[in-house]
Amino acid sequence: MWAASRRPLSSEEMAVVEQNAVALGVTIDTLMENAGRAAAEEAARHLPSPPARVAVVASAGNNGGDGTCAAYYLQQWGYSPEVWLVRPPSEIRSRAARRCFDRIEHRLPIHPRVPRAEELATMPLVLDALLGTGQSVRLRPPIAEAVQAIRASRAPVLSIDLPTGVLDPEGLRPSWTVTFTTVKEEMAPDKAGEVTVRDIGMPASAWHRTGPGEFLFFHAPDGRTDRGRTGRVVVVGGGPYAGAPALAALGALRSGAERATVVTPEGAAASVQSFSPNLVVRAFGAERFRPTDVAEILEFLRAAPPRAVVVGMGAGTHPETTEALRTLLGELVGAVPLVVDADALVALPDAATLADRATGPNTPPLVATPNSGEFERVFGGKSDDPLERRVETVTRIASERRLTLLVKGEPDLASDGETTVENSHHPVAITVGGSGDVLAGVVGSLLSQGVRPLHATRLATYWVGEAGYRAASARSFGLVATDIIDQLPAALLAGLERVRSGP
Repeated sequence: MWAASRRPLSSEEMAVVEQNAVALGVTIDTLMENAGRAAAEEAARHLPSPPARVAVVASAGNNGGDGTCAAYYLQQWGYSPEVWLVRPPSEIRSRAARRCFDRIEHRLPIHPRVPRAEELATMPLVLDALLGTGQSVRLRPPIAEAVQAIRASRAPVLSIDLPTGVLDPEGLRPSWTVTFTTVKEEMAPDKAGEVTVRDIGMPASAWHRTGPGEFLFFHAPDGRTDRGRTGRVVVVGGGPYAGAPALAALGALRSGAERATVVTPEGAAASVQSFSPNLVVRAFGAERFRPTDVAEILEFLRAAPPRAVVVGMGAGTHPETTEALRTLLGELVGAVPLVVDADALVALPDAATLADRATGPNTPPLVATPNSGEFERVFGGKSDDPLERRVETVTRIASERRLTLLVKGEPDLASDGETTVENSHHPVAITVGGSGDVLAGVVGSLLSQGVRPLHATRLATYWVGEAGYRAASARSFGLVATDIIDQLPAALLAGLERVRSGP
Protein backbone atom coordinates (compact mmCIF):
# COMPACT_ATOMS: atom_id res chain seq x y z
CA MET A 1 0.00 0.00 0.00
CA TRP A 2 1.28 3.47 -0.86
CA ALA A 3 2.64 5.23 2.22
CA ALA A 4 0.32 8.19 2.64
CA SER A 5 2.22 10.04 5.32
CA ARG A 6 4.91 9.78 7.94
CA ARG A 7 2.27 10.56 10.53
CA PRO A 8 -1.30 9.44 11.27
CA LEU A 9 -3.94 11.37 9.33
CA SER A 10 -6.89 13.26 10.77
CA SER A 11 -10.51 12.34 10.18
CA GLU A 12 -10.81 15.44 8.01
CA GLU A 13 -7.90 14.30 5.86
CA MET A 14 -9.44 10.84 5.53
CA ALA A 15 -12.72 12.38 4.38
CA VAL A 16 -10.78 14.28 1.71
CA VAL A 17 -9.08 11.06 0.58
CA GLU A 18 -12.45 9.33 0.33
CA GLN A 19 -13.92 12.11 -1.79
CA ASN A 20 -10.87 12.08 -4.03
CA ALA A 21 -11.11 8.29 -4.38
CA VAL A 22 -14.73 8.59 -5.50
CA ALA A 23 -13.72 11.25 -8.03
CA LEU A 24 -11.22 8.72 -9.40
CA GLY A 25 -14.03 6.20 -9.95
CA VAL A 26 -13.98 4.10 -6.78
CA THR A 27 -17.54 3.80 -5.44
CA ILE A 28 -18.54 4.12 -1.81
CA ASP A 29 -20.26 0.74 -2.21
CA THR A 30 -16.90 -0.82 -3.03
CA LEU A 31 -15.13 0.85 -0.12
CA MET A 32 -17.88 -0.11 2.33
CA GLU A 33 -17.98 -3.70 1.09
CA ASN A 34 -14.22 -4.01 1.49
CA ALA A 35 -14.36 -2.38 4.93
CA GLY A 36 -17.19 -4.62 6.11
CA ARG A 37 -15.44 -7.79 4.99
CA ALA A 38 -12.16 -6.66 6.61
CA ALA A 39 -14.00 -5.94 9.88
CA ALA A 40 -15.65 -9.38 9.74
CA GLU A 41 -12.28 -11.06 9.18
CA GLU A 42 -10.80 -9.24 12.18
CA ALA A 43 -13.84 -10.14 14.29
CA ALA A 44 -13.42 -13.83 13.38
CA ARG A 45 -9.86 -13.67 14.77
CA HIS A 46 -11.26 -12.87 18.22
CA LEU A 47 -14.31 -15.15 18.23
CA PRO A 48 -14.75 -18.78 19.21
CA SER A 49 -15.54 -21.16 16.38
CA PRO A 50 -18.90 -20.84 14.58
CA PRO A 51 -21.73 -20.65 15.47
CA ALA A 52 -20.45 -18.24 18.13
CA ARG A 53 -22.63 -15.24 18.83
CA VAL A 54 -21.46 -11.69 18.14
CA ALA A 55 -23.16 -8.34 18.82
CA VAL A 56 -23.01 -5.52 16.27
CA VAL A 57 -23.99 -2.16 17.77
CA ALA A 58 -24.48 0.30 14.91
CA SER A 59 -25.86 3.71 14.07
CA ALA A 60 -27.24 5.15 10.83
CA GLY A 61 -24.03 6.49 9.25
CA ASN A 62 -21.41 4.88 7.05
CA ASN A 63 -19.66 3.37 10.08
CA GLY A 64 -22.92 1.60 10.80
CA GLY A 65 -22.93 0.44 7.17
CA ASP A 66 -19.49 -1.09 7.73
CA GLY A 67 -20.92 -2.88 10.77
CA THR A 68 -24.00 -4.29 9.08
CA CYS A 69 -21.85 -5.39 6.16
CA ALA A 70 -19.56 -7.18 8.64
CA ALA A 71 -22.62 -8.85 10.17
CA TYR A 72 -23.59 -10.17 6.74
CA TYR A 73 -20.19 -11.79 6.19
CA LEU A 74 -20.09 -13.24 9.71
CA GLN A 75 -23.48 -14.86 9.14
CA GLN A 76 -22.26 -16.25 5.81
CA TRP A 77 -19.31 -17.86 7.61
CA GLY A 78 -21.54 -19.59 10.15
CA TYR A 79 -21.48 -17.16 13.07
CA SER A 80 -24.60 -15.88 14.83
CA PRO A 81 -24.57 -12.06 14.71
CA GLU A 82 -27.25 -9.89 16.30
CA VAL A 83 -27.57 -6.22 15.36
CA TRP A 84 -28.65 -3.35 17.59
CA LEU A 85 -29.45 -0.30 15.45
CA VAL A 86 -29.62 2.65 17.82
CA ARG A 87 -31.31 4.94 15.32
CA PRO A 88 -34.36 4.11 13.19
CA PRO A 89 -33.58 2.48 9.83
CA SER A 90 -35.33 5.43 8.18
CA GLU A 91 -32.39 7.60 9.27
CA ILE A 92 -29.78 5.61 7.34
CA ARG A 93 -28.30 8.36 5.22
CA SER A 94 -26.23 6.89 2.42
CA ARG A 95 -27.28 4.54 -0.34
CA ALA A 96 -24.32 2.27 0.40
CA ALA A 97 -25.23 1.92 4.09
CA ARG A 98 -28.88 1.29 3.14
CA ARG A 99 -27.81 -1.50 0.79
CA CYS A 100 -25.84 -3.17 3.58
CA PHE A 101 -28.78 -2.92 5.98
CA ASP A 102 -31.30 -4.22 3.42
CA ARG A 103 -29.12 -7.28 2.87
CA ILE A 104 -29.45 -8.39 6.50
CA GLU A 105 -32.87 -6.98 7.41
CA HIS A 106 -34.74 -10.27 7.08
CA ARG A 107 -31.82 -12.62 7.74
CA LEU A 108 -30.56 -11.63 11.17
CA PRO A 109 -32.02 -10.62 14.55
CA ILE A 110 -32.19 -6.81 14.42
CA HIS A 111 -33.11 -4.73 17.47
CA PRO A 112 -34.04 -1.12 16.57
CA ARG A 113 -33.01 0.37 19.93
CA VAL A 114 -30.14 0.91 22.34
CA PRO A 115 -28.92 -2.42 23.78
CA ARG A 116 -29.06 -3.23 27.47
CA ALA A 117 -25.86 -4.12 29.25
CA GLU A 118 -27.15 -7.54 30.27
CA GLU A 119 -27.91 -8.37 26.64
CA LEU A 120 -24.30 -7.79 25.69
CA ALA A 121 -22.70 -9.31 28.79
CA THR A 122 -22.88 -12.88 27.46
CA MET A 123 -21.47 -11.98 24.04
CA PRO A 124 -17.92 -13.15 23.30
CA LEU A 125 -17.43 -9.99 21.19
CA VAL A 126 -19.12 -6.65 20.54
CA LEU A 127 -18.48 -4.84 17.23
CA ASP A 128 -18.56 -1.09 17.75
CA ALA A 129 -20.00 0.43 14.56
CA LEU A 130 -21.55 3.54 16.07
CA LEU A 131 -19.29 6.38 14.95
CA GLY A 132 -16.25 6.44 12.68
CA THR A 133 -14.24 9.41 11.50
CA GLY A 134 -15.50 12.94 12.02
CA GLN A 135 -16.56 12.52 15.64
CA SER A 136 -17.18 15.52 17.89
CA VAL A 137 -15.68 15.82 21.36
CA ARG A 138 -18.72 14.80 23.42
CA LEU A 139 -21.11 11.93 22.78
CA ARG A 140 -24.84 12.61 22.61
CA PRO A 141 -27.91 10.38 22.95
CA PRO A 142 -28.59 7.73 21.81
CA ILE A 143 -24.90 7.06 21.05
CA ALA A 144 -23.90 7.96 24.61
CA GLU A 145 -26.41 5.47 26.06
CA ALA A 146 -25.20 2.73 23.72
CA VAL A 147 -21.60 3.35 24.79
CA GLN A 148 -22.60 3.21 28.45
CA ALA A 149 -24.31 -0.13 27.87
CA ILE A 150 -21.28 -1.59 26.09
CA ARG A 151 -18.95 -0.42 28.83
CA ALA A 152 -21.22 -1.76 31.58
CA SER A 153 -21.44 -5.16 29.87
CA ARG A 154 -17.65 -5.66 30.16
CA ALA A 155 -17.77 -7.64 26.92
CA PRO A 156 -14.66 -7.57 24.68
CA VAL A 157 -14.97 -4.83 22.05
CA LEU A 158 -13.64 -4.51 18.50
CA SER A 159 -14.12 -0.99 17.13
CA ILE A 160 -14.50 -0.42 13.41
CA ASP A 161 -12.22 2.28 11.95
CA LEU A 162 -12.23 4.53 15.04
CA PRO A 163 -13.47 3.86 18.59
CA THR A 164 -16.75 5.59 19.36
CA GLY A 165 -16.10 8.50 21.70
CA VAL A 166 -12.35 8.47 21.11
CA LEU A 167 -12.28 12.17 22.06
CA ASP A 168 -14.74 11.79 24.96
CA PRO A 169 -13.50 10.75 28.43
CA GLU A 170 -16.61 8.55 28.67
CA GLY A 171 -16.09 6.97 25.26
CA LEU A 172 -15.32 3.35 24.44
CA ARG A 173 -11.86 1.99 25.10
CA PRO A 174 -11.88 -1.20 23.01
CA SER A 175 -9.52 -4.13 23.21
CA TRP A 176 -8.98 -3.95 19.45
CA THR A 177 -9.59 -1.53 16.59
CA VAL A 178 -9.59 -2.40 12.91
CA THR A 179 -8.91 0.79 11.01
CA PHE A 180 -8.90 1.32 7.28
CA THR A 181 -6.14 2.56 5.00
CA THR A 182 -4.02 4.23 7.70
CA VAL A 183 -3.89 4.97 11.42
CA LYS A 184 -5.98 7.99 12.41
CA GLU A 185 -4.65 11.01 14.26
CA GLU A 186 -7.12 10.60 17.13
CA MET A 187 -5.87 7.11 18.02
CA ALA A 188 -3.62 6.32 20.96
CA PRO A 189 -2.81 2.96 22.57
CA ASP A 190 -4.89 3.81 25.64
CA LYS A 191 -7.85 4.76 23.45
CA ALA A 192 -7.85 2.25 20.59
CA GLY A 193 -6.33 -0.92 22.02
CA GLU A 194 -4.45 -3.14 19.58
CA VAL A 195 -4.78 -1.53 16.14
CA THR A 196 -4.84 -3.40 12.85
CA VAL A 197 -4.70 -1.42 9.58
CA ARG A 198 -6.51 -2.92 6.58
CA ASP A 199 -6.38 -1.81 2.95
CA ILE A 200 -9.85 -1.31 1.49
CA GLY A 201 -8.85 -0.23 -2.01
CA MET A 202 -8.13 3.49 -1.78
CA PRO A 203 -6.12 4.34 -4.92
CA ALA A 204 -2.69 5.88 -4.37
CA SER A 205 -3.67 8.99 -6.31
CA ALA A 206 -6.36 9.77 -3.76
CA TRP A 207 -3.57 10.15 -1.22
CA HIS A 208 -0.84 12.06 -2.93
CA ARG A 209 -2.74 14.17 -5.48
CA THR A 210 -5.29 16.88 -4.90
CA GLY A 211 -8.90 16.41 -5.93
CA PRO A 212 -12.36 17.85 -5.32
CA GLY A 213 -12.25 16.58 -1.74
CA GLU A 214 -9.86 19.45 -0.91
CA PHE A 215 -12.88 21.72 -0.47
CA LEU A 216 -13.62 19.87 2.78
CA PHE A 217 -10.69 21.82 4.21
CA PHE A 218 -12.62 25.10 3.80
CA HIS A 219 -14.03 26.26 7.14
CA ALA A 220 -17.25 28.06 6.32
CA PRO A 221 -18.55 30.29 9.16
CA ASP A 222 -21.53 28.60 10.81
CA GLY A 223 -23.01 31.63 12.55
CA ARG A 224 -22.75 29.93 15.96
CA THR A 225 -19.09 30.01 16.90
CA ASP A 226 -18.27 33.33 15.29
CA ARG A 227 -20.01 36.34 13.86
CA GLY A 228 -19.12 35.53 10.26
CA ARG A 229 -16.05 36.28 8.19
CA THR A 230 -13.25 37.11 10.60
CA GLY A 231 -9.98 36.50 8.77
CA ARG A 232 -7.99 39.72 8.43
CA VAL A 233 -5.02 39.58 6.08
CA VAL A 234 -2.19 42.05 5.63
CA VAL A 235 -0.20 41.95 2.38
CA VAL A 236 3.25 43.55 2.56
CA GLY A 237 4.56 44.24 -0.92
CA GLY A 238 4.79 46.61 -3.82
CA GLY A 239 7.15 49.42 -4.61
CA PRO A 240 8.47 48.91 -8.12
CA TYR A 241 5.37 46.80 -8.89
CA ALA A 242 1.96 47.83 -7.61
CA GLY A 243 -0.20 45.15 -9.24
CA ALA A 244 1.29 42.15 -7.42
CA PRO A 245 0.22 43.02 -3.85
CA ALA A 246 -3.17 44.19 -5.11
CA LEU A 247 -3.76 40.83 -6.81
CA ALA A 248 -2.76 38.97 -3.64
CA ALA A 249 -5.09 41.07 -1.50
CA LEU A 250 -8.02 40.69 -3.91
CA GLY A 251 -7.39 36.94 -4.01
CA ALA A 252 -7.56 36.90 -0.21
CA LEU A 253 -10.87 38.77 -0.21
CA ARG A 254 -12.43 36.55 -2.87
CA SER A 255 -11.42 33.45 -0.91
CA GLY A 256 -13.12 34.46 2.32
CA ALA A 257 -10.98 36.99 4.19
CA GLU A 258 -12.96 39.67 5.97
CA ARG A 259 -10.47 42.43 5.20
CA ALA A 260 -7.29 42.74 3.15
CA THR A 261 -4.88 45.56 3.95
CA VAL A 262 -1.95 46.30 1.66
CA VAL A 263 1.15 47.72 3.31
CA THR A 264 3.18 49.30 0.52
CA PRO A 265 5.66 52.13 -0.10
CA GLU A 266 4.24 55.63 -0.58
CA GLY A 267 5.13 55.62 -4.26
CA ALA A 268 2.92 52.61 -4.98
CA ALA A 269 0.01 53.36 -2.65
CA ALA A 270 -2.18 55.27 -5.09
CA SER A 271 -1.71 52.65 -7.80
CA VAL A 272 -2.59 49.80 -5.40
CA GLN A 273 -5.68 51.64 -4.18
CA SER A 274 -6.82 52.22 -7.75
CA PHE A 275 -7.31 48.47 -8.24
CA SER A 276 -10.35 48.32 -5.96
CA PRO A 277 -12.17 50.34 -3.30
CA ASN A 278 -12.40 47.08 -1.33
CA LEU A 279 -8.70 47.26 -0.46
CA VAL A 280 -7.36 49.08 2.57
CA VAL A 281 -3.97 50.63 1.77
CA ARG A 282 -1.38 51.86 4.24
CA ALA A 283 1.69 53.66 2.91
CA PHE A 284 5.13 53.60 4.53
CA GLY A 285 8.42 55.12 3.42
CA ALA A 286 9.04 56.41 -0.09
CA GLU A 287 9.33 54.61 -3.43
CA ARG A 288 10.52 51.27 -1.96
CA PHE A 289 10.85 49.56 1.41
CA ARG A 290 13.94 50.49 3.40
CA PRO A 291 15.28 49.22 6.75
CA THR A 292 14.19 52.47 8.36
CA ASP A 293 10.54 51.62 7.52
CA VAL A 294 10.46 48.33 9.42
CA ALA A 295 9.88 49.66 12.93
CA GLU A 296 6.84 51.63 11.80
CA ILE A 297 5.43 48.65 9.86
CA LEU A 298 5.85 46.42 12.90
CA GLU A 299 4.16 48.98 15.10
CA PHE A 300 1.23 49.05 12.68
CA LEU A 301 0.95 45.23 12.66
CA ARG A 302 1.17 44.95 16.44
CA ALA A 303 -1.43 47.63 17.04
CA ALA A 304 -4.12 45.50 15.38
CA PRO A 305 -2.65 42.04 14.81
CA PRO A 306 -3.92 40.42 11.61
CA ARG A 307 -4.82 36.75 11.36
CA ALA A 308 -2.19 36.26 8.62
CA VAL A 309 0.50 38.23 6.81
CA VAL A 310 1.56 37.72 3.18
CA VAL A 311 4.96 39.18 2.32
CA GLY A 312 7.04 39.79 -0.76
CA MET A 313 5.15 40.22 -4.03
CA GLY A 314 6.16 43.24 -6.07
CA ALA A 315 8.65 44.52 -3.50
CA GLY A 316 11.66 44.35 -5.82
CA THR A 317 15.23 43.21 -5.29
CA HIS A 318 17.02 46.40 -4.26
CA PRO A 319 19.53 45.55 -1.49
CA GLU A 320 17.84 48.00 0.89
CA THR A 321 14.50 46.32 0.28
CA THR A 322 15.94 42.85 0.81
CA GLU A 323 17.49 44.00 4.09
CA ALA A 324 14.18 45.53 5.17
CA LEU A 325 12.31 42.31 4.38
CA ARG A 326 14.94 40.25 6.21
CA THR A 327 14.50 42.35 9.34
CA LEU A 328 10.70 42.24 9.04
CA LEU A 329 10.63 38.45 8.64
CA GLY A 330 13.01 38.08 11.54
CA GLU A 331 10.31 39.61 13.73
CA LEU A 332 7.26 37.95 12.13
CA VAL A 333 8.40 34.32 11.79
CA GLY A 334 6.90 32.39 14.69
CA ALA A 335 4.76 35.34 15.77
CA VAL A 336 1.94 35.36 13.19
CA PRO A 337 0.72 33.01 10.43
CA LEU A 338 2.93 33.97 7.52
CA VAL A 339 3.12 33.43 3.75
CA VAL A 340 6.45 34.35 2.14
CA ASP A 341 6.45 34.77 -1.63
CA ALA A 342 8.43 36.23 -4.50
CA ASP A 343 11.00 38.89 -3.51
CA ALA A 344 10.82 38.05 0.21
CA LEU A 345 11.99 34.45 -0.25
CA VAL A 346 15.67 35.46 -0.27
CA ALA A 347 15.10 37.20 3.06
CA LEU A 348 13.91 34.10 4.91
CA PRO A 349 15.85 33.30 8.08
CA ASP A 350 18.27 30.39 7.82
CA ALA A 351 17.30 26.81 8.65
CA ALA A 352 18.73 26.94 12.18
CA THR A 353 16.74 30.07 13.05
CA LEU A 354 13.55 28.62 11.59
CA ALA A 355 14.05 25.44 13.62
CA ASP A 356 14.49 27.51 16.79
CA ARG A 357 11.26 29.41 16.12
CA ALA A 358 9.23 26.20 15.51
CA THR A 359 8.80 25.50 19.21
CA GLY A 360 5.67 23.35 19.06
CA PRO A 361 2.35 22.56 17.39
CA ASN A 362 0.89 25.94 18.39
CA THR A 363 3.64 27.96 16.71
CA PRO A 364 2.05 30.19 14.03
CA PRO A 365 2.68 28.56 10.65
CA LEU A 366 5.15 29.64 8.00
CA VAL A 367 4.42 28.90 4.33
CA ALA A 368 6.86 29.61 1.50
CA THR A 369 5.50 29.68 -2.07
CA PRO A 370 8.38 29.74 -4.60
CA ASN A 371 8.00 29.10 -8.31
CA SER A 372 10.41 26.61 -9.86
CA GLY A 373 13.08 29.26 -10.56
CA GLU A 374 12.90 30.64 -7.02
CA PHE A 375 13.02 27.11 -5.66
CA GLU A 376 16.36 26.59 -7.39
CA ARG A 377 17.85 29.97 -6.45
CA VAL A 378 16.70 30.13 -2.84
CA PHE A 379 16.37 26.51 -1.72
CA GLY A 380 18.80 24.70 -3.98
CA GLY A 381 16.24 22.44 -5.60
CA LYS A 382 16.32 21.38 -9.24
CA SER A 383 13.18 21.82 -11.29
CA ASP A 384 14.41 19.48 -14.03
CA ASP A 385 14.87 16.52 -11.67
CA PRO A 386 12.55 13.53 -12.12
CA LEU A 387 9.33 13.92 -10.17
CA GLU A 388 10.23 11.33 -7.53
CA ARG A 389 13.47 13.15 -6.75
CA ARG A 390 11.72 16.53 -6.67
CA VAL A 391 9.21 15.12 -4.18
CA GLU A 392 12.08 13.89 -2.00
CA THR A 393 13.83 17.26 -2.19
CA VAL A 394 10.74 19.30 -1.37
CA THR A 395 9.92 17.00 1.55
CA ARG A 396 13.46 17.20 2.91
CA ILE A 397 13.68 20.99 2.67
CA ALA A 398 10.30 21.48 4.30
CA SER A 399 11.38 19.20 7.14
CA GLU A 400 14.79 20.84 7.60
CA ARG A 401 13.39 24.36 7.58
CA ARG A 402 10.32 23.56 9.67
CA LEU A 403 7.97 25.20 7.21
CA THR A 404 5.28 24.31 4.71
CA LEU A 405 6.64 24.54 1.20
CA LEU A 406 4.51 25.07 -1.90
CA VAL A 407 6.62 24.81 -5.04
CA LYS A 408 4.63 26.00 -8.05
CA GLY A 409 5.14 24.07 -11.26
CA GLU A 410 3.97 20.99 -13.09
CA PRO A 411 2.91 19.54 -10.82
CA ASP A 412 2.72 21.88 -7.84
CA LEU A 413 4.23 20.22 -4.78
CA ALA A 414 3.03 21.02 -1.26
CA SER A 415 4.81 19.55 1.76
CA ASP A 416 5.06 20.05 5.50
CA GLY A 417 8.06 17.72 5.71
CA GLU A 418 5.88 14.72 6.59
CA THR A 419 3.19 14.65 3.93
CA THR A 420 3.75 15.75 0.33
CA VAL A 421 0.90 16.24 -2.14
CA GLU A 422 0.92 16.93 -5.87
CA ASN A 423 -1.47 19.25 -7.71
CA SER A 424 -1.88 19.15 -11.48
CA HIS A 425 -5.38 20.59 -11.50
CA HIS A 426 -4.80 23.75 -13.51
CA PRO A 427 -5.03 24.68 -17.19
CA VAL A 428 -2.01 25.70 -19.23
CA ALA A 429 -3.64 29.10 -19.70
CA ILE A 430 -3.24 29.85 -15.97
CA THR A 431 0.53 30.26 -16.47
CA VAL A 432 0.26 34.01 -16.61
CA GLY A 433 1.80 36.88 -14.66
CA GLY A 434 0.04 37.48 -11.36
CA SER A 435 -1.46 34.00 -10.90
CA GLY A 436 1.19 33.19 -8.27
CA ASP A 437 0.30 36.38 -6.40
CA VAL A 438 -3.36 35.32 -6.37
CA LEU A 439 -2.38 31.89 -5.07
CA ALA A 440 -0.32 33.39 -2.22
CA GLY A 441 -3.26 35.60 -1.29
CA VAL A 442 -5.60 32.59 -1.17
CA VAL A 443 -3.15 30.69 1.05
CA GLY A 444 -2.94 33.69 3.38
CA SER A 445 -6.72 33.96 3.49
CA LEU A 446 -7.09 30.29 4.44
CA LEU A 447 -4.46 30.61 7.17
CA SER A 448 -6.35 33.62 8.53
CA GLN A 449 -9.46 31.44 8.74
CA GLY A 450 -7.69 28.81 10.82
CA VAL A 451 -6.95 26.23 8.12
CA ARG A 452 -3.83 24.14 8.78
CA PRO A 453 -0.91 25.20 6.58
CA LEU A 454 -0.63 21.99 4.53
CA HIS A 455 -4.39 21.90 4.09
CA ALA A 456 -4.34 25.57 3.03
CA THR A 457 -1.75 24.93 0.32
CA ARG A 458 -3.56 21.81 -0.92
CA LEU A 459 -6.91 23.58 -1.11
CA ALA A 460 -5.46 26.79 -2.55
CA THR A 461 -3.68 25.07 -5.45
CA TYR A 462 -6.75 23.03 -6.40
CA TRP A 463 -9.14 25.95 -5.91
CA VAL A 464 -7.10 28.42 -7.94
CA GLY A 465 -6.71 25.75 -10.62
CA GLU A 466 -10.47 25.19 -10.70
CA ALA A 467 -11.05 28.94 -10.97
CA GLY A 468 -8.48 28.94 -13.78
CA TYR A 469 -10.41 26.26 -15.66
CA ARG A 470 -13.58 28.30 -15.33
CA ALA A 471 -11.85 31.45 -16.54
CA ALA A 472 -10.11 29.62 -19.39
CA SER A 473 -13.44 28.27 -20.66
CA ALA A 474 -14.41 31.87 -21.41
CA ARG A 475 -11.03 33.54 -22.02
CA SER A 476 -8.85 30.70 -23.32
CA PHE A 477 -5.27 31.98 -23.65
CA GLY A 478 -6.48 35.54 -23.14
CA LEU A 479 -6.89 34.77 -19.45
CA VAL A 480 -5.38 37.24 -16.98
CA ALA A 481 -4.92 37.03 -13.22
CA THR A 482 -8.01 39.10 -12.39
CA ASP A 483 -10.12 36.56 -14.33
CA ILE A 484 -8.97 33.89 -11.87
CA ILE A 485 -9.92 36.10 -8.93
CA ASP A 486 -13.39 36.67 -10.36
CA GLN A 487 -14.00 32.91 -10.61
CA LEU A 488 -12.89 32.00 -7.07
CA PRO A 489 -16.35 32.37 -5.44
CA ALA A 490 -18.13 30.26 -8.09
CA ALA A 491 -15.45 27.57 -7.89
CA LEU A 492 -15.82 27.46 -4.10
CA LEU A 493 -19.62 27.28 -4.25
CA ALA A 494 -19.56 24.38 -6.69
CA GLY A 495 -16.84 22.59 -4.72
CA LEU A 496 -18.69 22.89 -1.41
CA GLU A 497 -21.94 21.69 -2.95
CA ARG A 498 -20.16 18.65 -4.32
CA VAL A 499 -18.50 17.58 -1.06
CA ARG A 500 -21.48 18.39 1.13
CA SER A 501 -23.78 16.23 -0.94
CA GLY A 502 -21.53 13.29 -0.07
CA PRO A 503 -19.60 10.95 -2.33
